[in-house]
Amino acid sequence: MSATTYGPFILDVLVGVGALLVGIGVFVGMLALAKTAARLRETLDNVDRQLENVGPPVVSTLTHVDEACGSLEDAAGALSRTVDLARSAVVPSIINIGSTVGGITAGLRRLVMGKGPKGQRVGNDG
Repeated sequence: MSATTYGPFILDVLVGVGALLVGIGVFVGMLALAKTAARLRETLDNVDRQLENVGPPVVSTLTHVDEACGSLEDAAGALSRTVDLARSAVVPSIINIGSTVGGITAGLRRLVMGKGPKGQRVGNDG
């Protein structure tokens, strides 16, 4: 046999060994990925168990928060109605006090300045 007859045979053997090494590399990579997936599954199982324990207290707390918000909303509505009633009771008296003070001020001005309602002097002319 000559070197030219061994060339294709050596090439086929080297290609086969290369394919075998690639296959072994993929196999090792997939084993590492499988171990990582198994650890991830265990971690997620632990998280699920912890969430199962946390779930009922969270639901209970949210129910209490909802009830408290409803109570606060009712209290805010009552306070708003009280403020409206107080305003409707106080505003007319403030207006009356304002007009009373305005009348007293006008009367004092006439008394002190001696002028009538149209700016004419009242009393002694001279």
